[in-house]
Amino acid sequence: MRQIGATGRASLGAAGDTAKALRTLLAADVSLARSALGRTLALSGFAIAFGASAWLLLMATLVVFLSRQVGLPWSAALLIPAVLSVAATVLAAWLAMRYFEHTRLQATRRQLARLGIGELADFMPSPESPESARHASRRGPASETEGQPVKDERGVDVTPP
Repeated sequence: MRQIGATGRASLGAAGDTAKALRTLLAADVSLARSALGRTLALSGFAIAFGASAWLLLMATLVVFLSRQVGLPWSAALLIPAVLSVAATVLAAWLAMRYFEHTRLQATRRQLARLGIGELADFMPSPESPESARHASRRGPASETEGQPVKDERGVDVTPP
């Protein structure tokens, strides 16, 4: 019995030591990640600053080339890079908005609503229904008679996933 008790205490002590080592490892890992995040943000800012200055220098070079080599007036030589920059900005903004849609967790919200959780729960088919949650969410909650969007019990507009 004494040996069994001693073995139990030794096992418990080893489990405690393992937990302490794991906690130390986790703390060190989180500290390393925090430091890496800060450095990543700083270097990303550095890269953005140099990328922007390179873009400005390239556009200035294009203006000089269009003005001196092609013989365009300064207004046209400045307008062409400006239009190019606006087009790049619009494309980047459109792509960013497209990718931002992925942050809405649409599939998770649909499944939670199907289970009866969330603001769309009243508008989703039940879990045993063969109707697709995706089709029900695309159909969306019906608007009220006055054309106003449907509100949940707190008075907040129901937004489809």
